[in-house]
Amino acid sequence: METPVPVKNPVKVLVVDDSAFMRFTITKHLNEFPGITVLGAAKDGQEALELIPKLKPDVVTLDVEMPRLDGLSTLREIMSRHPLPVVMLSSLTSEGTLETVRALTLGAVDFVAKPDNKANMASILEDVGNKVLRAASAKVWQTPIKGSFIETLPTVNAAAKKVRGLKSQDKVVVIGSSTGGPRALNTVVPMLNANIAAAFVIVQHMPAGFTRSLSDRLNSTSNLFVKEAQPDDRLEAGKVLLAPGGFHMIFNENEKVSLNQNPTVHGVRPAVDVTLLSIAKLYGPRVITAILTGMGNDGTNAALLVHNSGGWVISEAEETCVVYGMPRSVFEAGASDEVVPLDRIAGAIEKAVGR
Repeated sequence: METPVPVKNPVKVLVVDDSAFMRFTITKHLNEFPGITVLGAAKDGQEALELIPKLKPDVVTLDVEMPRLDGLSTLREIMSRHPLPVVMLSSLTSEGTLETVRALTLGAVDFVAKPDNKANMASILEDVGNKVLRAASAKVWQTPIKGSFIETLPTVNAAAKKVRGLKSQDKVVVIGSSTGGPRALNTVVPMLNANIAAAFVIVQHMPAGFTRSLSDRLNSTSNLFVKEAQPDDRLEAGKVLLAPGGFHMIFNENEKVSLNQNPTVHGVRPAVDVTLLSIAKLYGPRVITAILTGMGNDGTNAALLVHNSGGWVISEAEETCVVYGMPRSVFEAGASDEVVPLDRIAGAIEKAVGR
């Protein structure tokens, strides 16, 4: 697990959940969590929007499924009227994972999967506390109330997407991200050209159950074919393979996907370093990597190998990162060939592919 950023003052939290049991339980736990104090609790989004300007919390924990005003609608209002870090609480249903991915693209900093029974409540509450502390140091931006990226319909018919075998001169692009990553990916991936002479791999720190919804979301807005990776998948130009949550993904000597559940690396699984190292060993100077927003230093070791092997390393600029951790680590290690803001990452990748 990533280490929370130390905070000098208690992080002030507003808890929003339609379940009285969950409101009480989360409030009690967070009030006992070092560095956190709960200012109040709301039973739905409407009440939350009334309390935020009065209580001025640092972080909001927000249930996805609520009456009157649901979590996504509430999040849109928060990001438009009172931009501040939000941690979503999501169910593990297919609809819950889809809504969570939509929330993350809208601007939620992080999420916690709700327990399906009370037996594992303690570990979930510990996760909530740690993610609230991390969220307090995140940067958020005001967004229009009707964000077009939330309601975007598929831009390209799946059958029309151009996927072909990898040629010897084609590049392999690896994108790594963590906190703030889904929103960053939702900016970068749809901007990539369908005819780009490269295969793509994405490693986003996410638990099992959520990466399928993320890949579907990205596929619906992208000119490239995006899918959650499966064993024996191959790299192909025009295709994006997203590492499945809960698994490390490597490319073996046959250049095929292999998944494992070996111990976490940098406290996460999937880890960018694991995937990128395997690709750098196979493709050397043909590798391009972009390290986006996220806490910690995952990706730095492999980025150094890419840089030293003649590949190209792009790191996201501090001003657009939700959390300037992973890109900073890559830059400070001397591995960055280029530092660019988020809206220029896709252009930098395309330019590097054409080098």
